[in-house]
Amino acid sequence: MIKFVLPIILLTISNIFMTFAWYGHLKYKSAAIWVVILASWGIAFFEYCFQVPANRIGHEVYDAAHLKTIQEIITLVVFSFFSVWYLKEQFKWNYLVGFALIIIAAFLIFKKW
Repeated sequence: MIKFVLPIILLTISNIFMTFAWYGHLKYKSAAIWVVILASWGIAFFEYCFQVPANRIGHEVYDAAHLKTIQEIITLVVFSFFSVWYLKEQFKWNYLVGFALIIIAAFLIFKKW
């Protein structure tokens, strides 16, 4: 059971770091771009410290396409919370519909045909 869950936990932690690396600087638009780039790279280091083991461990029980699909869904969930609570942006109905379509796509990828 842990082999199936551990990659998901690690990918979630990785995605939290990734989201801050990619979008956290949007709150600090007055910061110099070189500072933002260096800070983002520093944060991204920790993202990779979780992402690489997640995929290594995960590939023992999931296909690469499954891992990528899991990662994309986690990214959407993490980013949704991040954009609402950190960036104070509104979550719109069409985002929910789009995410639902992606979840349907995930179902098709994981379905044993």
